Amino acid sequence: MKTEWDFSEIKEDFPKLRKEAEKNYDSFKEKWESDKTYLEDPKKLKELLDEIEEIEKNYSGGGTEYFYYSLNQEKDRNNPEIRKNFLSVDNFAREQSNKILFFSVHLAKVPEKKQREFLESPLLKKYKPFLRDFFDNSKHILSEKEEKILSLKANSSFEMWVQMLKSLLSKELRKSIDEDGKEKEFVYPELLTLMRSQKREVRIKAKDAFEDILEKYLDVAGFELNAVLETAKINDELRGYKRADESRIQGDLIDFDFVDSLLEAVKETFSLPKDFYSFKSKLMNQDKIGYFERSASLKKIQKDFEAEKAIEIVKKVFSNLDKEFVDIFEKMLNSGKIDFFPKKGKNGGAFCAHYKKKDPVYVLLNHTGELRDVAVIAHEMGHAINAHLMKKEDDFYYEVPMSTAEVASTFMEDFVYKEIEKELSDEDRFYLKIMKFEDDISTIHRQIALYLFETEIHKTYRKEGYLSKEKIGEIFVKNMSLYLGPSFDMQKAELWWIYWEHIREYFYVYSYASGLLISKTMQKKFKENPEFIEKVKTFLSTGTSKKPREIFKEMGIEINKEFFLEGLSELQKDFEEIKALAKKLGKV
Repeated sequence: MKTEWDFSEIKEDFPKLRKEAEKNYDSFKEKWESDKTYLEDPKKLKELLDEIEEIEKNYSGGGTEYFYYSLNQEKDRNNPEIRKNFLSVDNFAREQSNKILFFSVHLAKVPEKKQREFLESPLLKKYKPFLRDFFDNSKHILSEKEEKILSLKANSSFEMWVQMLKSLLSKELRKSIDEDGKEKEFVYPELLTLMRSQKREVRIKAKDAFEDILEKYLDVAGFELNAVLETAKINDELRGYKRADESRIQGDLIDFDFVDSLLEAVKETFSLPKDFYSFKSKLMNQDKIGYFERSASLKKIQKDFEAEKAIEIVKKVFSNLDKEFVDIFEKMLNSGKIDFFPKKGKNGGAFCAHYKKKDPVYVLLNHTGELRDVAVIAHEMGHAINAHLMKKEDDFYYEVPMSTAEVASTFMEDFVYKEIEKELSDEDRFYLKIMKFEDDISTIHRQIALYLFETEIHKTYRKEGYLSKEKIGEIFVKNMSLYLGPSFDMQKAELWWIYWEHIREYFYVYSYASGLLISKTMQKKFKENPEFIEKVKTFLSTGTSKKPREIFKEMGIEINKEFFLEGLSELQKDFEEIKALAKKLGKV
């Protein structure tokens, strides 16, 4: 097993790759820029799209070189040479893609009658999903010159701000105490882990150290977030989007009803986490829970969850679900596709990264031996399994819609918790259930509260202009309080938006909530009939060749408010089980 990323499979002759890319882009431009027959003839449009697919397969977005340097950046955020190379390939990719912008700009202007002809043409059957989605979004495509300007300014007005704050936060070290009371220096992801400690002294010391980092960068983050909000405002105004989240919703192949139904359902159940935290505050013997103590451990389950044990548990779970899942996991473990442990300069979170169909899939972790870390492995491997199975798609559709991206991850994660639970006493099972319930609240209610925070800051910015750091903090506390309730002391919570990377990516956090609620339905169906796993695999093998509603309908799942409320009712049952166990054990 290799515990660090091995990039040998994607370390290519990049200068040669760039020459090939440039040649292909130039050839496409020379052939099609003056030849408009593809706007009339389905046969010509197919010929053009075949060539686009080849470019997409090998060169678009900077190809493997972009993937290589983007991964290296996440492993070493403070290396200026890596950053320089990343920006170089990013700029190169933009320059090349701008050469062929004429194609999408011209195709977007095709009359509706011709659009219908293309969509009905047997010659274009392979490209029908792409064309359907493209035509649905075509009214938001600008002129060629405008599209080039938006592409070229993206780095200066967005990426550099965001990467700057990430880099500044990642290199900070602060002194705190570990579980044994020993003073050490920690990077900020480790401080977040310490805030889950059962010992309040450890939690408070870690919180003080973490908030010291946040306060240091508060002014910088204020400017950074306003730059992000301004970028979104300009782009939406130019493209004619009416809602701040509209481009996200269209890009994720869903509709307003999907998101609004989810928001309404979750808001209706904000009383559930409030009741839970009132219950937890009594278990903690505290009148108020500090914002930093949301996930504080009530009791450490005395089991070894170091890397080897964690891997063993996840392997067992995957084996019980489907042999192909565990095969994918083992291959990634043995080929250096999973980076396990935290270190200075490394991205402090966890993610799965895939790019082109031909490229390997990589997973980044920051494993510290906590029970939650086992679930994180399963979560990110859910994404990885999704990415591997999706390789059955054409290159054109090798992409996971954000609206369904979190289904695979939460599906796998929940089974890991259930596996761990089997070996525990009633006492430990009680505390594990609490921890899992907290995670579900964070995945559903917390992420929707963040979505509401995003909605409000975008709306306020567009109405009032520049938002002060105090105003951002005020809006953040207001929306977090919606689901946390009166059991919380929100002192200094106004700082905690600073490190939350999700809000820089615009409105994608709804997918955590929808993903978990959808996966709970899949889990239920699998328990009723293990053969349902084949339908799950079919779902995981489908990229963007079908819209999410189409895929779910084929699985017998209708997405609406009632569906989301049904999933949320399962959470209520979980809370009732927790309270029953508490009574049985004499905890309350």
